Amino acid sequence: MSSHNALLKHVSIAAKDAALVAKFDIDGNIPGQGAFVVGLLAAEPDYSHQRRLGIEFMNGEAISFYYFNHDGTEENFDLKGVEHSGSSITGNFPIETVLGLPKGHLMTAFSDCDGREYQANVPVEEAL
Repeated sequence: MSSHNALLKHVSIAAKDAALVAKFDIDGNIPGQGAFVVGLLAAEPDYSHQRRLGIEFMNGEAISFYYFNHDGTEENFDLKGVEHSGSSITGNFPIETVLGLPKGHLMTAFSDCDGREYQANVPVEEAL
């Protein structure tokens, strides 16, 4: 995949009812071949406790919608919570995935392509 395709250009999160709505805007389109992942990394300021929320695509179609943390909790969600078209991806994660984050927490976005880190530490606009 070319580095000119599918770069995260804006990421935002907002609480809406019982959901954490994460919007990923990409420069280009969701790749039509191979694996592509977008997600969020939420962590305490010293990175001692981390949570990852992600949406995985294979050949342009969403195949996985998940959450895990470094305490060993992992959960897969129904793909009905994912909406995508062209350059926009929205994940409606359960709000519980971010409950308990301390003030001063870190929140960044990432993308992976075919198993390799593609982008990391992408700023996230928060409205929690």
